Amino acid sequence: MKLLKLMVVLAGAGVIASAAQAQETGTLKKIKETGTITLGVRDSSIPFSYLDDKQSYQGYSIDLCLKVVTAVQKQLGMTSLNVKLNPVTSATRIPLMANGTIDMECGSTTNNMERQKQVAFAPTTFVTATRILAKKSANVKSLADLRGKSVVSTSGTANLKQLTQLNADQNLGINVLPAKDHAEAFLMVETGRAVAFVMDDILLASLAANSKAPADYEISKEALSVEPYGIMMRKDDPAFKKAVDTAISNVLTSGDINRIYAKWFMQAIPPKGINLNWPMSDQFKVVAAKPTDSGEPSAYAAVPEAQKAVLKKKK
Repeated sequence: MKLLKLMVVLAGAGVIASAAQAQETGTLKKIKETGTITLGVRDSSIPFSYLDDKQSYQGYSIDLCLKVVTAVQKQLGMTSLNVKLNPVTSATRIPLMANGTIDMECGSTTNNMERQKQVAFAPTTFVTATRILAKKSANVKSLADLRGKSVVSTSGTANLKQLTQLNADQNLGINVLPAKDHAEAFLMVETGRAVAFVMDDILLASLAANSKAPADYEISKEALSVEPYGIMMRKDDPAFKKAVDTAISNVLTSGDINRIYAKWFMQAIPPKGINLNWPMSDQFKVVAAKPTDSGEPSAYAAVPEAQKAVLKKKK
């Protein structure tokens, strides 16, 4: 397995002095003794964690994890800290976390209550949702607009299962079409074989941005479901979780998240120089103002009316 090593060096007279205050137990003790922290990363989870054309790992989640690395290094009073990037997959990420191979997972992992039985999560760093992509000419704004039409989703996904269930529950008469993969599903909309494609909004945004005519498509504001992404850690290590939570919360509440978010979602990114043009959602703005590590979808499903005025003032 190919590992990419980075060296993070902090300057400042207060770094060494803080060592006496560090709680060196569990993962923090391991990091201090080995001089190394290991991050689990993904090969193709654009723009969260992926390999670019130079075979270097980068992405939104990696940038956030490196913020944590800097904070942990300072807390432990270390003048340098070696960072190993260890590739993981959907199948291996939790086992490699549990057996100590990786210390944090920096990808696009959904924080839910079932996973919280096995691992811990930092405060949410991205909120995705099941939404609807269609051509602007189709004038699709909500699920109700799909009544009696052909709609595609990808086989084997929760999105397809959800679409099928909603169709039955609301008696919409939708002709639900399964596609073998996301690319085929998008092609079906592109060629008119389906009016819309139901999937995670960020994946829809990426497909549209990489299409022949990005301006032809729009994604619904209406969300059919919502899922929080978070940095994953080992369970039952309160000292390390506190360090990670504090670092991420500081990024969120200080406003630094706006710069990092814009870099990956509102600007051209490697390797193709595509701009996803995906503004921060109101749900995530609420999280940034008041960080949470909740795995309950209901914590992200709606923006309270009281919060809307606050968000409006920040625009």
